[in-house]
Amino acid sequence: MGTPLFQEDGEGVLLRLRVQPGASRNEVIGVVDGVLRIRLTARPLQGAANQQCLQFLSKKLHIAKSRIIMVAGERSREKIVRVGGLTGEQVRQALFPGSGSGTNGKR
Repeated sequence: MGTPLFQEDGEGVLLRLRVQPGASRNEVIGVVDGVLRIRLTARPLQGAANQQCLQFLSKKLHIAKSRIIMVAGERSREKIVRVGGLTGEQVRQALFPGSGSGTNGKR
């Protein structure tokens, strides 16, 4: 089995992503094989999709974009980002509101 979706290290939470650029809207698709799948409207030209990826995640996680660093995958759909200042559980709750919390939050 692969590595988990969230992996905490001394500097934050490492998050594995698979990005689909050129989509009709920005959205979290879900988790497949331990990888968070997201769709982005930006095209993968001159880093536009990477910048939109960081901006999208900062909005979803309610943190400053500067707290999210792309660790690997700048030129690939498979990426690893580090989210600073949050735990894996906080990341999970922000990305999937209502999951495991006993509430019926809408996505």
